[in-house]
Amino acid sequence: MTNTFFSRFLPKEPKFFPLLKEGADILQKVSGLIIECVKSTDHESVVKYYKLIKEQERKADQVSNEIFDALNTTFITPFDREDINHLANRMDDVIDGITSCAKRIALYKPKSIPVQAVGLAENLKESSGCISKAVDELDVLKKNAKKITEYCNELHDLENKADDIYEHFLMDLFENEKDGVELIKAKEIMYELEKATDTAEHVGKIIKTIIVKYA
Repeated sequence: MTNTFFSRFLPKEPKFFPLLKEGADILQKVSGLIIECVKSTDHESVVKYYKLIKEQERKADQVSNEIFDALNTTFITPFDREDINHLANRMDDVIDGITSCAKRIALYKPKSIPVQAVGLAENLKESSGCISKAVDELDVLKKNAKKITEYCNELHDLENKADDIYEHFLMDLFENEKDGVELIKAKEIMYELEKATDTAEHVGKIIKTIIVKYA
């Protein structure tokens, strides 16, 4: 006979893994859209991609809220509540950073978008792919800890490459851009992209923390 007292405290469904995967899927969509946004050559296209990114950001916020609610109503969670919350929030922060970049391009209407923006955007796309693959494996963490660690290490390498792109961009910008207003626009747009790559690496650090605790 089932112990009805204790069964009331068990989670009725594996809520967290599907929600985290949904958040990672949204991140992948957004990272693809920002590539198209920074490649756009007219303001109308920029605005179109910004709206698409903003729409995905709202979906990501809903997922984060669902995870928060689930944490408050589930007695047993697969990992520490704090780690699940941090992971969901940091993935959401990457999406927020990408959205902030697209918003600045739409608002500032720069004469041209720095060519290095494509490199950073593609870097973010690769990073989001690593995050997605790592999150996909979390429900079988003990079996695939080594593989997940490799994804996290790749995130670290990608962030280092993003730093190099950003540093070379700054050197080129201050050496060659004579229009002060355009310089500020370009610097702020690229800063948001670079910050998003930093946050993506932080997602990997959170996942590594989970591996140390549970693998």
